[in-house]
Amino acid sequence: MIRIIQRKIESALQDTLKRLYQLEDFAVPDAIYPDSKMGDLSYSFAFQLAKILKKSPKVIAEQIVAAFPLVAVPEAGRLEAAGNGYLNFWLDRVKIAKLLFVNPLVPSETQRTKANVEHTSINPNKAAHVGHLRNACLGDTLVRLLRFHGHLVEVQNYIDDTGVQLADVVVGLQRRGKTAEDLAGIPGRVDHYLWDLYAETHQWLDEFKENRILREQALQSMEERIDPIFLFSQQIADIVIRCHLQTMRRLRIEYELLARESDIIGLRFWQRTFELLKEKGAIVKVEDGKNAGCWVMSLAESEGFEDMENPDKVIVRSNGTVTYVGKDIAYQLWKFGLLGLNFHYRAFEQKPDGSVLWSTSTTSFATPVDPGFGGADLVFNVIDQRQSYLQKIVAEGLRALGYEKQARNSIHFSYEMVTLSPGTAKDLGFDLSQQDQQKSFVEMSGRKGIGVKADDLIDRLEQTARQRIQPLYPDLADGELASLASDIATGALRYFMIKYTRNAMITFDLVEALSFEGETGPYLQYAAVRARSIFAKLRNAGVNLPDPDLLKSLDLLSEDDTEGADSWAIIQEVIRTKDIIERTLRSLELSFFAKHVFQLAQLFNNYYHKYPVLHEADERRKRLRIAVVKMFSEGMQVNLDLLGIPIPSRM
Repeated sequence: MIRIIQRKIESALQDTLKRLYQLEDFAVPDAIYPDSKMGDLSYSFAFQLAKILKKSPKVIAEQIVAAFPLVAVPEAGRLEAAGNGYLNFWLDRVKIAKLLFVNPLVPSETQRTKANVEHTSINPNKAAHVGHLRNACLGDTLVRLLRFHGHLVEVQNYIDDTGVQLADVVVGLQRRGKTAEDLAGIPGRVDHYLWDLYAETHQWLDEFKENRILREQALQSMEERIDPIFLFSQQIADIVIRCHLQTMRRLRIEYELLARESDIIGLRFWQRTFELLKEKGAIVKVEDGKNAGCWVMSLAESEGFEDMENPDKVIVRSNGTVTYVGKDIAYQLWKFGLLGLNFHYRAFEQKPDGSVLWSTSTTSFATPVDPGFGGADLVFNVIDQRQSYLQKIVAEGLRALGYEKQARNSIHFSYEMVTLSPGTAKDLGFDLSQQDQQKSFVEMSGRKGIGVKADDLIDRLEQTARQRIQPLYPDLADGELASLASDIATGALRYFMIKYTRNAMITFDLVEALSFEGETGPYLQYAAVRARSIFAKLRNAGVNLPDPDLLKSLDLLSEDDTEGADSWAIIQEVIRTKDIIERTLRSLELSFFAKHVFQLAQLFNNYYHKYPVLHEADERRKRLRIAVVKMFSEGMQVNLDLLGIPIPSRM
């Protein structure tokens, strides 16, 4: 709603600039949200125009105000020139509040582009760890925002089922004499069992270099689809994938397609890509030097690679094996629908909502199905910042093949690593070294066996949340108590993982994340629960809702008093949601949206303390407050769902 009004204002401003100064090509920048005393929307472009028009910003602002046709924007109440050149708009509060009251927030109906989002992508060799949770939370929140904004979104989870990590587990299980059937009889979660096995095997292979031939043999069998090793590796991968799905579902995270690297190899995606790269001269075979016999991509003249000491990237090794980046280029071409090849598909399992989770396959089944994957306009690869160089090469591969637009739309959605605070590490039973105890954070390494399983962290969050809730509701049934604890833990974890900028390394602290005060998930949930409880109490008191007089009560917003301003502040923040989503997606900084939801919760909690609803004697004021709470509650539900945060039944 606010975005529509802004576009009307900006269109009228463009027309005004043309009439006043014959400016045809000047694009009016986005408005900013000023302090409420300075209006509802503010524009500062008069400062940019000062150099062009050879006038002071203040004079330009005053001339625009005098010429601006307010009648063209009925939702705008007034416009003023302020300071040394600002244009401040006050909106018609009553008109806009009534629009929101009748038309709550809903997803955009505009059909935008098709977007492919790949996230999580955990190696199928052991349990997910804490670092994977940031990837999954960022990716899932991005998906939710894109869908709300009107994009058709395809969610993929890439499964590296031919990599060295899975090969290590194959070797480790063979060393212990375990079969895939044996894994079914292992107590507890198989991915947790493999967590220790992987660390043990990796260490064993490091200590006894002659045994590394076992890893190489396993890798070769996996890549060339040679049984029984290939079949064994696929069985292990399927078991672990199901464990990962179980973990992520605890945080309300789902996928639509499991894209398996073994199928990229089996369907010869790379061979097709190799031929395309050779035809375009994007890669060349080196005859001498350290890269003799390799096919390389020369990056010496490519933007962003100019200062590299060794600008040649090996795509195919001298022994004929393709590097990871080669397979990634092939997969990226498929995502954009540029490869001329497609996967076959099989139903992997039914998701909790009844829809199908698909997996790629190399063979068509009795009833061939094409779910329509691939052919995206935008591709987001949610991968940590350590992969920035390789992601740049993937985009450069597209560019070298002549796909400039797709290279620009190949977006590395990067993020920094996750560490633990020493207190949280200790609470999780982490055995800290003397050196780690002296640090402000604890780093993790799966290969060294130093890490915290994602499930262990979620379990601990749920246990702590349960301990806090149980004294408040001693008679609560165990099932509902567990559900409440799960909801609060989910809110705590998901909000913590996205409230920081993506380029910031975060140190997860259990106490901070679960706090009911400050910028936390539980604080947001508490505000939403509080609003719902008001309506429950009203119903118990016999108040009929919805009350037609609630809409009329919004006329009070025209009164120039503190309560009107405070009421409008909440309504305005709800209205801004769609604009905030658009700006968030433009910047790809999800913390911007997280901050908006926190501010909305803050405004409501302050309002709740200042303006009692149930015991207000003035009926008109009471109805206004009920109307404000209604709009907040509906808006907060939408905002929390976009964050993937559930609203508990009580707190």
